Amino acid sequence: MRQLIVQTFEGIGRRRLEYAEAVTIAERLEQLYQAGAFDVCTIVYNRFRSAITQELTFQQLIPVQPSEVEEAGQAEQEVKAVYEFEPDEEAILKELLPRNLAVQIYGALVENAASEQGARMTAMDSATRNAGDMIDRLTLTYNRTRQAQITRELIEIISGAEAM
Repeated sequence: MRQLIVQTFEGIGRRRLEYAEAVTIAERLEQLYQAGAFDVCTIVYNRFRSAITQELTFQQLIPVQPSEVEEAGQAEQEVKAVYEFEPDEEAILKELLPRNLAVQIYGALVENAASEQGARMTAMDSATRNAGDMIDRLTLTYNRTRQAQITRELIEIISGAEAM
């Protein structure tokens, strides 16, 4: 089995994300899949949980996997309802599956960009706190050094006055 892994790229958060990019990627993936270039396509991205937590996520895009909720629901349902589709099922799927692929790719791009921004925000917060701590330590060292210099000068003045 040939597998294609699509990794969202770093730096996408530095510019505005466009849905058209996801559509372009989805069309290219669909062409490659139809040409037999791969059997399974998985996208790898960072899912945003919080500003300090991102979760590495692997999501299979092609072929479409039914979700666990759908599988559990079908196990509970023994009698399936009969639906009539207008237009026919094949035409609907032919239109919806490429859109679904593009939406999943766009969602992964957005999640990855949000994760990158969260990581940047956390890093900047840490840098700001570290800089503040450094300023406090340097100020204390400066004040102690200045106080020692003043004390030394006073001792010299008092020593000079006593010698006279």
